[in-house]
Amino acid sequence: MNVVVVVGNPKIGSRTRRAADMVAERLTATPVAASIELAELGPALLEWGSPAVQAAKQVVLDADLLVVASPTFKATYTGLLKLFLDHFAAGELANTPAVVLMLGASPEHALAGEYTLKPVLCEIGCACPAPALFLLESAWEAGPELERWLVRAAGAFGLPPAERPATPGDTLPL
Repeated sequence: MNVVVVVGNPKIGSRTRRAADMVAERLTATPVAASIELAELGPALLEWGSPAVQAAKQVVLDADLLVVASPTFKATYTGLLKLFLDHFAAGELANTPAVVLMLGASPEHALAGEYTLKPVLCEIGCACPAPALFLLESAWEAGPELERWLVRAAGAFGLPPAERPATPGDTLPL
């Protein structure tokens, strides 16, 4: 499976990137084929026809599954991600399965992905069968919300349920 992660965080190597890679790998049980850090494209995102942006766009077009991730800024996704998504025409990603992932400082922003990012992905053609995933940036690596979402998303994407990694305190079978 060709799993591609798109990261809209302006900081390279962010928690958003690490969370997106983790979610992709946990959901699909396969390594991420490519992670596109939009911060690396920077001003090229403003240039129509930029070779770097066109190359990143082609990686997305070739994906079997997208994980689109952004920190929550002003109750929505970043402008950096918006600039990249504007390079796709309506319907261009026809039926490409996509996961919406947002990280934020407060649970008050938990619906940002569902109400701001998911509609844009659907407009450019993505199929988003699972609910958007919101993780607190202070606790994105583990938690019951993530585990519940992984089970629900696996079913929505027609994947086998993800195995939960062992955590401290788990007992091992004898």
